[in-house]
Amino acid sequence: MSTDLLSSLLSNIWVVFLVVLLFGGSIFVHELGHFLAARRRGAVVERFSIGFGPAIFSWRGKDGVEYRVSWFPLGGYVLLPQLADLGAVEGESQTDVTRLPPVSYATKMIVFVAGATFNVLFAFALACIVWVIGQPAPTGFASTTIAEIAPTLKIADGREVVSPAAKAGLKSGDVILAIDREPVATFADIVEHLALSSGWGRDGERRTLLTVRRGAETLEVPIEPVLAGDEKIRKIGITTVAKMLVGQVAPGSPGAKAGLQPDDQLVAVNGKPVLTYPQLADGLRQGLEQPILITVLRAGTEKVLTLAPAKGVDLGVAVKSDVVIIHPNPFSQIAESLSKTVRTLGALVNPRSDIGLSHLSGPIGIIDNFVAVSRAGLPLALWFTILVNVNLAVFNLLPIPVLDGGQMLFATIGRLRGRPLPVHFIATAQSVFLVLLFSMVLYVSVFDVRRIVRDVKADRAAEAAAPAKPEPKK
Repeated sequence: MSTDLLSSLLSNIWVVFLVVLLFGGSIFVHELGHFLAARRRGAVVERFSIGFGPAIFSWRGKDGVEYRVSWFPLGGYVLLPQLADLGAVEGESQTDVTRLPPVSYATKMIVFVAGATFNVLFAFALACIVWVIGQPAPTGFASTTIAEIAPTLKIADGREVVSPAAKAGLKSGDVILAIDREPVATFADIVEHLALSSGWGRDGERRTLLTVRRGAETLEVPIEPVLAGDEKIRKIGITTVAKMLVGQVAPGSPGAKAGLQPDDQLVAVNGKPVLTYPQLADGLRQGLEQPILITVLRAGTEKVLTLAPAKGVDLGVAVKSDVVIIHPNPFSQIAESLSKTVRTLGALVNPRSDIGLSHLSGPIGIIDNFVAVSRAGLPLALWFTILVNVNLAVFNLLPIPVLDGGQMLFATIGRLRGRPLPVHFIATAQSVFLVLLFSMVLYVSVFDVRRIVRDVKADRAAEAAAPAKPEPKK
């Protein structure tokens, strides 16, 4: 077996292990919360299942509980006949509930909220790990300083229009401080806040307010985002500053002759600052057939190197993007994930936003994202798992029948009216919302599949466009 094949096999095994551990673990800890709370409060637990539908395998423990792993990995459940009748999802209970003592309102609330609580605790534990081991962050994503402004953008209908950033008069070097007066700290924050924004002008155009620092001034710049990209989200046409570092230097290359060294930061070409890869390539191209002055930052000191005249822009060096390791504290990680979740839900129900169900991910999309982040490394996989667990906690506490929050709502209404809600009313409400919930899952799954197919086609196109590797000589 070749080294490359063995490495690929081990990598795939590691990815599968992480997906099962982190995605399956997220479901498991949620149901474990319900299970432990119910046992602690003396409620009868009939079944503990990971997944829905028929069992792949099951066993009955000494405690009388049936433990099973089921075929449809869309979640899980703990069958609690005294607390909730969800036979359409969990299967009919074999316990005669009439012979069991009623459970108190406090017990119901504790058991139902325990799942979300355990998701948050799990997320916090993972956040502590990320805090210790660190999380890689490319400088281009950690910056809000504008490097380049696209002159045009291709909008959702395929037309080229003047980019909103160019139209609004943004300039290279502007630092974006806030969007709609909400602070942003990274390029990812900018993308997210723009996508979730819901402002509109009186002229019927989308409107977003940027707070920008330009030199010593702080300006508020109104801008009109356009829907662009495959996902049709609000964009303005900017890239942010990224540090460009020299990687390997080929011996005898123009870069080596000029004195470039690994980890030199490329700052300017012929005195003109270069903040992006295209700017670097343009600067080199404009200086062909004559010596080129390249300014680098080496160990904190600027040096100007002279590149001899050449017929191409190939320096003979590998340029890499700088990556910094950050150690965000666990509380800020949980707060950030909670903020993302709440903002997304707010945009989803806001009729003025451009975010709809098609932008959400169902189980297929979540698993695909787990695979992608697991390939990128453990820290990113842990970060995504934290976000998923906070999402699960918030979503399950929504006051919707079938979800934990819906059960808490029914219990609270019964408490206030002095007697439980009619069984047939609860059963009908749960059946209706169960159909709606699964319909939504199917709907968003269609878009998940489309995204996966689109990404696969893009990867294959990129591979086809890449130059073929030379065959080794025999």
